[in-house]
Amino acid sequence: HITGTKPRTSWPRKALLILGFLFALAAIALVAMAVSQNKPLPKNIKYGIVLDAGSSHTNLYVYEWPAEKENDTGVVHQVEVCKVEGLGISGYSHDTEKAGLSLQHCMKRAQEVVPEQHHRETPVYLGATAGMRLLSLQNRSIADRVLSAVEKTLRSSPFNFQGARVISGQEEGAYGWITINYLLGNFKQPGWLNFLPHLRSSRGTSGALDLGGASTQITFVPDQEPIESQENSLHFRLYGKNYNVYTHSFLCYGKDQALRLKLASDLQSTQNGSLLDPCFHPGYLRIMNISDLYTNPCIANGEQQLPFTQLHLQGNGDYQRCRMTIQKIFNTSSCPYSSCSFNGIFLPPLQGEFGVSLDARRRALTQSRHRGSA
Repeated sequence: HITGTKPRTSWPRKALLILGFLFALAAIALVAMAVSQNKPLPKNIKYGIVLDAGSSHTNLYVYEWPAEKENDTGVVHQVEVCKVEGLGISGYSHDTEKAGLSLQHCMKRAQEVVPEQHHRETPVYLGATAGMRLLSLQNRSIADRVLSAVEKTLRSSPFNFQGARVISGQEEGAYGWITINYLLGNFKQPGWLNFLPHLRSSRGTSGALDLGGASTQITFVPDQEPIESQENSLHFRLYGKNYNVYTHSFLCYGKDQALRLKLASDLQSTQNGSLLDPCFHPGYLRIMNISDLYTNPCIANGEQQLPFTQLHLQGNGDYQRCRMTIQKIFNTSSCPYSSCSFNGIFLPPLQGEFGVSLDARRRALTQSRHRGSA
């Protein structure tokens, strides 16, 4: 029996200790170099640029996100918003080249915000909404020329051009719904809650109401399934969860086009071109050409021969009468479904809370979470 000897450390264990020590030294050296050069450790950040081309104006947004995703969905932060000066791109139908030129200032701003080394890999995309949908119905050739002018400007930038197109009303409603619920934090749950299902938040999603210039969208998750009208049904998978939503876009019922519908209806009650309008405040005066009222598909079919060429508007501020005149543009006389909104459009019973954005859709949301997530 031999005493006083120490047990030998096996060679594999020694190798692991040495490798671990070298790894620790390498990590310390990397941190020391970054600190000594006063530079942060590199982050794997990606960028994206989206132009929201509405009927009255265009906004450019710059987003960033970590390359790693949570449950197959990115965590996006808005880092810049630039409002394009001038009209919405559909407003350049008489000088289509200006539609592209109007974007140049904001595209230069995007080049300043996105680090130069990321320019070539950064996607840029333009989505046009109801203003361009109306222009496409009115004159497809002119609408195509507007988009071509826009594409020319975006392709000339150093970014990765991904397309410029007119999105459908269904897509517009869906994007608004996703935006509102992302900002409210309704999609994401703390990761550790996935292991404790009984502690998960029971909070559902919020509906989205979006009043634009040429259209209005409503989108929400209804209790009723399946949705009676399949053209109003969309399916999403976000952060590992499935969503079945109802959505509809009311073309011509944005604030600008709805006003045209109302004025066209009011013309039937005037004989001399003068209209005392209860929806404008006392003292309001406006003169408009009758021909300008019938310049898009919303009311072109209702154009009539009138003994005058101009409409003289004078406001008198009467809420009750205003409400009555506005109700005339909504047809609620028939419904082919179990329930409707107006004009025979299916609408399931409203469910939950709603977030509302007016005209400047994303700008209103951005202001509520300035420098926050988008």
